[in-house]
Amino acid sequence: MNYQEIVEKWRQKNIRTAEDLKQSLSGYKIIFAYNSGAIENPEITYHNTREIFENGRGGNFSGSLRTLYEIENQRRCYDFLTGKIIAKEPVTESLILEIHRKLMSGTYDEDRWNKGERPGMFKVNDYCVADGQGALPEEVPQEIAELCDELYDIPDRGNNILNAAAYVHCKFENIHPFADGNGRVGRTLMNYFLLTHEYPPLVVYNDTKDRYYKALGHYDKTGEVSEFVEYMKDSLERTWERSPVQQKRLDSMLKLDEL
Repeated sequence: MNYQEIVEKWRQKNIRTAEDLKQSLSGYKIIFAYNSGAIENPEITYHNTREIFENGRGGNFSGSLRTLYEIENQRRCYDFLTGKIIAKEPVTESLILEIHRKLMSGTYDEDRWNKGERPGMFKVNDYCVADGQGALPEEVPQEIAELCDELYDIPDRGNNILNAAAYVHCKFENIHPFADGNGRVGRTLMNYFLLTHEYPPLVVYNDTKDRYYKALGHYDKTGEVSEFVEYMKDSLERTWERSPVQQKRLDSMLKLDEL
């Protein structure tokens, strides 16, 4: 399926309740959580992510405590956002802060903690980021407020919603409002915006992270989201494509030549 067909099929689901959304995202949320985490933490595995999402525990998980928290936090954040997606609540500063709190709880190291950084709070220190990213700490609240205002009441015409979702992520990463976890929050915000406008979410696949970072970097250098939009379209098609396997009869697999 191409991008337009995927959007049309998604809207035919007519999602109106939390249960509708749960059914529509069955399987997807685990793949998203795994890839979103693995991009920045190679210790995260699909097996452990699935175990925690389905059973609420890590089973024989032997990785770091931070990794365990990161996976559990993805599940908690999904549960937190479900009702807000159904209610189509807009992107606000308080929502962004709460998403960060949910995703980063228990993951800040001692160094950040001693510097006064906390999950659910904008950064209080300036951090050097490549390609001119990163507003100064005192600039962050205003930058985020302006971003939220820009997203209010965007008409669903042409590629408006896709362009706006790309802008959400690109601009958010350019602001870099937190001491850590900006990528996870940005990917979550992008999909939250899509879902609240009745568009399907996408997976940022770990094996495409070079192209993903390149597209984000293109925005930093030019202010244009076109490259990121193309990346989103390709990712949406990969996320929702279904390739039915032609089932074969057993006799077609056997050598039945006469002796």
